[in-house]
Amino acid sequence: MSSELKTVRVVAALVERDGRYLITQRRETAVLPLLWDFPGGRVEDGETDEAALAREVMERLGVSVDVRQLISFVNHPYEKYAVDLYLYECALQSDRLSCRAVKDYAWVTSEEMEKYSFTPVDEASMSKLLGEG
Repeated sequence: MSSELKTVRVVAALVERDGRYLITQRRETAVLPLLWDFPGGRVEDGETDEAALAREVMERLGVSVDVRQLISFVNHPYEKYAVDLYLYECALQSDRLSCRAVKDYAWVTSEEMEKYSFTPVDEASMSKLLGEG
């Protein structure tokens, strides 16, 4: 029997505006409920990272994004699977955000992020970005 964990490919959007970053809070019924993360989600079979990001951000916040460039990659093992998180610099095509598949969203500075409880993989990604990992 293999001890290899199944790896899930996940993409997330790093959206910055006026020194603040867009973060989203997971719903009560989600895996890792009520924790915060960068908007995004799982890449489906046959889907590009860009297409997955566009779909996931639209599903969660009702807005389109322009995917600019890959800025970070982290692998984080959970108990039953591992996550490969690809973080992309993105820009929103509209300011009209709505909570469709998230409980809430916020615009926060990098200093304010420590006040929020993030998913472990997003925490690892932030630490890497901020030079702490």
